[in-house]
Amino acid sequence: LAAEQGHATAQYHLGASYVIGEGVLQDYEEALKWYRLAAEQGDAWAQHALALFYINGKGVLQDYKEAVKWYRLAANQGHARSQYNLAVRYARGEGVIQDYKEALKWFRLAAEQGDAVAQASLGIAYAEGRGVLQSYVFAHAWSNLAASQASGDIRVSAAQKRDEAAKRLTSAGLAEARYLAEQWSAGNFTAGYAEDSDSR
Repeated sequence: LAAEQGHATAQYHLGASYVIGEGVLQDYEEALKWYRLAAEQGDAWAQHALALFYINGKGVLQDYKEAVKWYRLAANQGHARSQYNLAVRYARGEGVIQDYKEALKWFRLAAEQGDAVAQASLGIAYAEGRGVLQSYVFAHAWSNLAASQASGDIRVSAAQKRDEAAKRLTSAGLAEARYLAEQWSAGNFTAGYAEDSDSR
């Protein structure tokens, strides 16, 4: 087997097979073993999976600090879901000292990769001024982007936050928010961030 020969991707997939019981009996300890082998070789998906094991206490004792370690390794490789989960740990102070500014950094990195939940989280942060200066323009833009991509409860919540922000904006502010959402949707994430320092 490629996994036994040290192939990280194969180790990750074998770990996933043990999680769901595909072709093997479900076994979280065995899954953990293969995920760890792949994660230690730098496989971002395995690092993310290992972090989830520590967050949920599957096959290991629940350990937020250990989860943060693995999320950070994957997040630094650009793994969007790990960036989002690392942001959540900073926002909640789980495994790290609570730090909204650090949370916002990771939410934004995930949001820029299209993670709708991270986009919705940014919309909330800007609406509440949590970790950033309050900005209903940015709150509307991020919530609008999330609402256009998400589904289910996230979509409903993001649309509500977008509409709440819209009520607080002038027609010029609303036009700017829509322009930013359009730019960000097209991948131009530098649009609008020169204004990050003002208090809109």
